[in-house]
Amino acid sequence: MSDAPISFDVALRKRVGAPGRVFELDIRFQTQARRTVIFGPSGAGKSLTLQAVAGLLRPDEGRILVEGELLFDAARRIDVPARARRLGYLFQDYALFPHLSVRQNIAFGLQRGWLSPRPSAGGPAVDRWLRALALDRVADQWPHQLSGGQRQRTALARALVNEPRALLLDEPFSALDPSLREQTRAELQALLDDIGIPMLMITHDPADLDRFGEQTLHLADGCITPPAPPHPSPQAVASAPSGR
Repeated sequence: MSDAPISFDVALRKRVGAPGRVFELDIRFQTQARRTVIFGPSGAGKSLTLQAVAGLLRPDEGRILVEGELLFDAARRIDVPARARRLGYLFQDYALFPHLSVRQNIAFGLQRGWLSPRPSAGGPAVDRWLRALALDRVADQWPHQLSGGQRQRTALARALVNEPRALLLDEPFSALDPSLREQTRAELQALLDDIGIPMLMITHDPADLDRFGEQTLHLADGCITPPAPPHPSPQAVASAPSGR
C-alpha cells in the first residue's frame, strides 16, 4: 500500500426532492488512482456526488477529503467554500460566458469573486493554456464562434488556469458531436498524461469508462454497486457444455 495521500476519500449522504418524491444519495469510496470514473445511468446521483466534492452542494452528513485535506465534515461543521477547495470543475455544458472572449473566459478562472465588471485579459498563466490547448488562434473570439471541441478546450483551460489540486469532469464529452468524441478523448488523455493531475469523472458512456477508468465505481439509485457481470455472447452460450 502506498503512503501517498488518498486522492479522494468521500463518505456522504444527501436527501433531495419534495415530500413523496425523495432521492437519497448514500455513497462511500476511497481511491488512490489518478483517474477515477463514476459510471451510471441518468438519475443515479452522479452529478450530486461531483457537486458535493466541488463544494457546490452541501451534504446532510459525512466528510470529504481530497489529496489528504479535509474539505467537508458535517460532524465538525467544516465546509470549505468551493472557491477555496482548489478544484477545477468542467461543467457538462461548459458554462462559458457568452459576453466574454475565449481569453477572458479562461482568465475568469483567476478571479477571486464571481462579479467582475472589467474581466481580466489574464497574463502568462492564460497564455500558457491558450498555447497548450491550441486556442491561441481563437483567443479573441466569442463562444458562439467556436466549434464544440474549442468550447470544451476553453472550459478546460478555465478549470486548469488556477492550478487546481484535482480536476472534476461532468460528462465531458456528451455535448460533442459523436464524430468528435474519440478525438477529444485522446486529446484529454494526452493532457492528463502531461500534467499528472488527479481526475474524478462522472459519465454514462462506456467509452469514457474504457478510456479513463483506472479505477471505476458503478453508481445506481444513489449507491455504489458491484459492476454487472458481462453477458455471454451467443457463440459462448452455443458452445458451452450442456452439463448432461
